Amino acid sequence: MKTKRKAESAFWDTSAIVPLCCQQNLSQSMRKRWRETSRVVVWWGTPVEVRSAISRLHNEGLLSAKGRQQALARLEVLRQEWREILPSDKVRSLAERLPDAYGLRALDSFQLAAVLVWCNEKPKNRIFVCDDSKLSQAAQTVGFTVVP
Repeated sequence: MKTKRKAESAFWDTSAIVPLCCQQNLSQSMRKRWRETSRVVVWWGTPVEVRSAISRLHNEGLLSAKGRQQALARLEVLRQEWREILPSDKVRSLAERLPDAYGLRALDSFQLAAVLVWCNEKPKNRIFVCDDSKLSQAAQTVGFTVVP
């Protein structure tokens, strides 16, 4: 029996991490993609963004108190497996140009800047896992292979 080879490393946006923590439409496909990725890389601010999304879902009544606790526990497990791109002058410098260039919000600009730092600004054949349409479009424009 052949075992499926894991994909190369991939950068994951917060929009792709949240479905791993909370049951959503993309949860099953994201779990499969996670298992198929050899190394997951995220932006340093991703845990804060995920916690914010979990809190919002809970406050809107879309996630029970128990569901919130389970989601936060899943986040902690995921954090043990990923690598983070830390804040740096390079990330900030890249992020400062992105709102004007692509109409991105601040946090999306940091996400795109972090993935650019991760690949040394050579995005060709690099995978960016993202379910945010505006950020996906910007990432594709600069040359990433974007997968939902």
